[in-house]
Amino acid sequence: MEAQDLKNKADRANPEHKEGPVAAAIEQYTSKVPSDVYLWAALGSMAISATLKVLKKDEEALFVGQWAPSFLLLGVYNKIVKEFGYERDK
Repeated sequence: MEAQDLKNKADRANPEHKEGPVAAAIEQYTSKVPSDVYLWAALGSMAISATLKVLKKDEEALFVGQWAPSFLLLGVYNKIVKEFGYERDK
């Protein structure tokens, strides 16, 4: 029953399921960024990582290579904002 109580409390806190002012402001700006930017950033970080690996700079290669999933996740967020984002709440 504890999970149901938490759900009920959450529903009462934001019954209209609208974004807060900070998320709405972020979405307003991120929705203007083309999705290709995130894809190219991910591909670029993979290419730089591979280059660093060839140059035997293993730690730097791992560091830069870990950026790719973050860029791709930001791209997914960007796409969701464009499809279902802040404009819907207005």
